[in-house]
Amino acid sequence: MDAGTTGILILLLLIFVLCYLVLEINRKRAQLPAGPAPWPVLGNLWQTDVFPLRKHYPKFIKKYGPVFTVWLGSKPAVVLCGYEVMKDALVGHAEEFGGRPDLPFPRRLMEEEIDPNSDLTWRELRRFTLTTLREFGMGKRTMSERIQKEAHFLVEAVADTKGELFEPKMTLIHAVSNVICSVVFGSRFNYKDKAFLELLDTITNYINYFNSPIAKLYGIFPGIMCYLPGVHSRVLTECEKLKNFIRETVEFHKRTLDPASPRDYIDCFLIKSEKEKSTPWNVYTDQNLIGSVFSLFAAGTTTTSSSLLFCLLVLVKFPHIQAKIHQEIDEALSTNHVPSMEDRVRLPYTNAVIHEVQRYQPIHNENFPREMTRDTVFRGHTIPKGTPAIPLIDSVHTDPVQWETPKQFNPGHFLDENGHFRRREAFMPFSAGKRACPGEGLAQMELFLFLTILLQNFTFKAATEDKDMDVVSLWMALEDKKLHYKFHATRRSVSS
Repeated sequence: MDAGTTGILILLLLIFVLCYLVLEINRKRAQLPAGPAPWPVLGNLWQTDVFPLRKHYPKFIKKYGPVFTVWLGSKPAVVLCGYEVMKDALVGHAEEFGGRPDLPFPRRLMEEEIDPNSDLTWRELRRFTLTTLREFGMGKRTMSERIQKEAHFLVEAVADTKGELFEPKMTLIHAVSNVICSVVFGSRFNYKDKAFLELLDTITNYINYFNSPIAKLYGIFPGIMCYLPGVHSRVLTECEKLKNFIRETVEFHKRTLDPASPRDYIDCFLIKSEKEKSTPWNVYTDQNLIGSVFSLFAAGTTTTSSSLLFCLLVLVKFPHIQAKIHQEIDEALSTNHVPSMEDRVRLPYTNAVIHEVQRYQPIHNENFPREMTRDTVFRGHTIPKGTPAIPLIDSVHTDPVQWETPKQFNPGHFLDENGHFRRREAFMPFSAGKRACPGEGLAQMELFLFLTILLQNFTFKAATEDKDMDVVSLWMALEDKKLHYKFHATRRSVSS
């Protein structure tokens, strides 16, 4: 067979494969909610008029309704938009929308095989984690006191800048991380600890990677991507150092464990592991301990510190809001009183600003979808078992039916006509249903206490005003590392 004939056969084969893929996608599209037309192989992944969904979902709602389909490569994902749809799915159909798809990158990171009992494992470990966090004070005064103590170190670190320009990101990350570290590892770390700063950098890079387009590509083509160089390889290498740190800490805990007096989460896990070791289905393994600690460390470090940084950005962009919080703190609290969770009732405006920050801040959850646990008829659509479902939280927080001024930063969303704080059902930064973030209570305590204590002590001002950029645009530029934003923190005389 000559080269020309071989080339023609290869071309015909490629055309056949392409036609098959197109027909297969069209067959699946006919069974799913409507959505933007995908490309063969890549789906909608590289279509800049589709992703990021946070930016483009309003036009798809108008065209297809609040439930539509996008394609991640050759695999469809159903997108859920708006409060009513989200509540119906995550709460009304909690079991059906309660799965989690296999995510190749985290599985490779933890060197895990696919666990046929993964949902049972997840349920058991989640139950244990929630119970243990409560035992160590989550939602109680003891946790509030942990945060207050850490806030003292945070105030010292900010005061050390002596009013000079500084970037608060790593300082905030360190403060927030120390709270979860005190529960998980039993100790906090000095703000100048270089080794720990490297670990914080690692976890920040890991989360940033997961929010990037390349993470979607890895999820679609893991068999190819694992052999290619790139940011995913660098992140894996960095995370191995964090895993080694956790392993060493676990080994130290094993050597010094006193079952009668557990010091932290790791001790409790080891005690539980010893009790369960003779059972036929023991999920309390060293591998699951490392994975659980890694997840707690990541979740307990990045999300809350990100919200605190966004809050500071809001306050310097809207100085009248910062001034009003200062006034409320000064009038409600004495000079020497360290804010506590009980003070939320006396600081309704401050509490409202914190909640509005969480509503207004863009949320990246496209790469952390749910998965259908069974074939489900939902809002007139039959969604097959195993289909990823993306609950778009941004669409809930900008739902015009639920919010008076959804596109504006408005603390009044959380205040009644008498100026008292009011809760809103359409507020769900921690998602909802069986997969809701288990650390919501801890995060809310950290946000309130860290922010009020910082504002009791300092006035924040930006180095430049950036009048041409709104808060969200500034935030996106900061996240993409296209902008470095520095602050002045001036000590307030009222707290001296």
